[in-house]
Amino acid sequence: MNRTFGLIAIVAASISTPLFADDFDTELTAIQQEWDGANYQMNDKAARSAAFTALLEHAAAFREQHAARAEAVAWEGIVLSTYAGEVSAMSAMKYAKAAREALERAERLNATALAGGIYASLGALYSKVPGGFIGFGDDELAAQYFQKALAVDPDNIDNNYFYGEFLIDQGDYAQARTVLEHALAAPTAADRPVFDTGRRNEIRGLLAVAERKTST
Repeated sequence: MNRTFGLIAIVAASISTPLFADDFDTELTAIQQEWDGANYQMNDKAARSAAFTALLEHAAAFREQHAARAEAVAWEGIVLSTYAGEVSAMSAMKYAKAAREALERAERLNATALAGGIYASLGALYSKVPGGFIGFGDDELAAQYFQKALAVDPDNIDNNYFYGEFLIDQGDYAQARTVLEHALAAPTAADRPVFDTGRRNEIRGLLAVAERKTST
C-alpha cells in the first residue's frame, strides 16, 4: 500500500490559547481546537510549522500536568503523529515512534477514552507508517485497532473515517463506501466547527474515490 506520514488529522481556535484553564475538559477542548486550526486553517508552510511547534509544547505541558489522564496523554500522541507528517522523512519516524509510545501509554491508562479515539489513532499509525526495516507499520495490527475503536463507538466520525481510509488503501472500495457514508451521518461536533467541516470534507474526498472505483 502507499504509506505516508500524513496521519491524524485519530481529533484550535487560537495558538495563543492560555496554557492552562481551570477545568480539564475546557483545556482539552482548547488543545483540540488548536489542532483543528493548525491542521485545517494553516496553509502557509512556515505558519503551519510554527503552529504545530507551539501545539507540541502545549500538549506536552498539558500531559505533564495530567499524566494520569488518558485523554491528555493520547492528545500528545495525536499531535506528535500529525507532526510526523510535517517534518522531513529523516525526522518523521522519531515523531511517529514517540506518538506510538504516548498512545500505548494512554491505552494502558484507559483504552476506551476519547470514544475509541486511542484505538483509532493507533490504527492510523500502524496503517500509515512504513513497515519492514524502515518502521513499525503493520496492516493486520491496524485492522485490529480499527475494530476495537468501532466496538467502543461504532458511530464516531473519526473511528469510521480512519477505518474507511484504511479500507481504501486495502482496495476494499465497496466496504469503504459503507463505512464512510456512516461517518458522514455522525452528529455535528458543535464545539469544534473547524474540525467538523474539515473532517467531513476529507470524508467526501475519500467517498469520491470509493464511488469512482466501485462504478468502473
